Amino acid sequence: MPLGPRRVVGCVVATEDPSAAPDARSIKDLDQVLDESPLVPPSVMAVALWAAEYYLCGPGQTIEAALPAGRAAGFRTVRWFEITESGRTALEPDDGDGTGRRLGRRQAAALTALAAAAAGLDQATLVELGVPTATLRRLEALDLARGSRRRVSRIPAGAVGDSPRLEVTLTAEQAAAVDRLTATLAERRFGVALLHGVTGSGKTEVYLRLALEAQRAGGRVLVLVPEIGLTPASVTAFRSVFGERVAIQHSGLSPGERHDQWHRIRSGGVDVVVGTRSAVFAPLEDLGLVIVDEEHDASYKQEETPRYHGRDLAIVRGQHDGALVVLGSATPSLESYQQALRGRYDLVRLPTRATGHDLSAVRIVDMKGEVAESGREVVLSRTLAEGLDDRLTRHEQAIVLLNRRGYAPVVLCRQCGVAAECPNCSVSLTAHRRDGRVRCHYCGYTRAMPTRCPSCSGEFLELTGVGTERLEAEVCQRCPAARVARMDRDTMARRGAAAALLAAFGRGEIDVLVGTQMIAKGHDFPRVTLVGVVAADGGLGIGDFRAAERTFQLLTQVAGRAGRGERPGETIVQTLYPGHYSIQYACRQDYEGFYAEEIAFRQAMRYPPCLALVNLVVRGRTEGEAMRDGTALASALRERTRSGWVLGPAPAALGRLKGEHRVQILAKGDHRVRLRKAVESILAEHPRLVRRVTVDVDPVSVR
Repeated sequence: MPLGPRRVVGCVVATEDPSAAPDARSIKDLDQVLDESPLVPPSVMAVALWAAEYYLCGPGQTIEAALPAGRAAGFRTVRWFEITESGRTALEPDDGDGTGRRLGRRQAAALTALAAAAAGLDQATLVELGVPTATLRRLEALDLARGSRRRVSRIPAGAVGDSPRLEVTLTAEQAAAVDRLTATLAERRFGVALLHGVTGSGKTEVYLRLALEAQRAGGRVLVLVPEIGLTPASVTAFRSVFGERVAIQHSGLSPGERHDQWHRIRSGGVDVVVGTRSAVFAPLEDLGLVIVDEEHDASYKQEETPRYHGRDLAIVRGQHDGALVVLGSATPSLESYQQALRGRYDLVRLPTRATGHDLSAVRIVDMKGEVAESGREVVLSRTLAEGLDDRLTRHEQAIVLLNRRGYAPVVLCRQCGVAAECPNCSVSLTAHRRDGRVRCHYCGYTRAMPTRCPSCSGEFLELTGVGTERLEAEVCQRCPAARVARMDRDTMARRGAAAALLAAFGRGEIDVLVGTQMIAKGHDFPRVTLVGVVAADGGLGIGDFRAAERTFQLLTQVAGRAGRGERPGETIVQTLYPGHYSIQYACRQDYEGFYAEEIAFRQAMRYPPCLALVNLVVRGRTEGEAMRDGTALASALRERTRSGWVLGPAPAALGRLKGEHRVQILAKGDHRVRLRKAVESILAEHPRLVRRVTVDVDPVSVR
């Protein structure tokens, strides 16, 4: 349709009688209708519009998220050949009367291959068999083969192949959980259940049984996982039950694969969709069950506009579709657990492991003593090093977690004390020794490893701190016979790398897996009997109200990777703050104790889930400009939200990001809707600021 001097593509979200418009002359004619039927089902469109209103962003941004990804790729067609009746006759032996057609060697080979393939073959396959294109054209001309163009689906890795189903007998706890939730599925009504099961309690088996019940009731299933690396295991599990009627949706697929998977879902050709947060917009109709695995994970929150939370939109989606929403976690978010305690969610517990084995024993190593004894920075404590040696001797596997990538987080000058900093962001550059470069993990800036201090030109530069690259090197040095691999964003950048590495670890081809939080979530490796955690307190000093919760969740989750098979597991936690309550409760794997202490802190400090929170970040070319605009915005907010609290403006934890200066305002309130409406109205009154303000409703981080 025309919009000023431009022609733009729009999306029809509703229709209305033109005569009811205040000024019918202002209604523009459409130049062209691109799609005869709606691309987005009504329930998905309703969720997209709800998200735009709730998260204070434009509806175009949320509708864009609901439209098929990879649209530009279009459908893929290939040249397809089938044998004709004349072709079959030509293959028959000549009866000697001289009427048979004499075929060339390549013609005979092509027709023989086509005759053996009931549905025909594509040109690429025939060429691989040694049949030239010219031969195929000749066969067409002689009416011995028929050529056409046929649409083919681009199938993601892991979406095909055998996924055998192993017969599993449910434990009494699992069976009770399935029975309790099946009633809601049978009634095809909306409800939310929090499945709180310890690590290894068999939540996946509960998901599979519920999915079967949903299918029997005529419903389809949406399964969300927090990260791409967790999709292969989930896809394998659901394909073992539903075969090839499982689709995949995440950003790791190629544009063509995303396009084809989306259209597969839209056409009704699948029963189950497995994907990351964006899959919440999957065009599944007749939705009966939504599963949000590891519901506590911060990865469900989108970092760019629209800043929606996949878990919360999954609940809204279930409400619109009349589906049961199951949130699963060993370490539920405080928000979800509070809702369950208040009776708004059905709380279903799986308190023991499905194998009947105990959770792994946990030992805390106070690194202050290790550092004092050695007089230098220590990466692997004596306890952890001996534990690795012991597992290698017994031919068992180990996981070592450090939630910081790179070789060293700081390149420090010993003459002037200045660290190498990113020119665009207020952070230190991280050293990556493998390629001899330093990098900013926020904006992507990179340069060669400096040999002189950029401040004083001193030559005494030291790599301080520990990242996963250095940890890998330390493990290799300590255990030279071990097969060691690293899993972080640097090593997993190549498509399919994560799935390949996890498969190799599962086959026992790797002895020690070193990595970031990628290795802590949802994986099931029965041979792992030792988990080591380096710098367990690394997330506690970041100035975020969720820091303790994240530390507790990460430690509990990674400890759950040990001892999932027949042999008992052990977790060794290295920390400088062994007495911190998040570490103590994680080592005891006491979720209820942690929740009680943390919720008291949130209540006292007026933080979610006890209050609603909106984080506003104001950007400027200079710090003064950002502070000036932030002050004006904060003053207006204070006037409008007299029953709430407005903190700031203050320099953000990342005071400069991608070349822009940033100040932060935190708006809190007892009433979620009123707080959001106040922010919305003030931004509408200050249109000049809108482009410089980032609004994050229900933030998972305030950095």
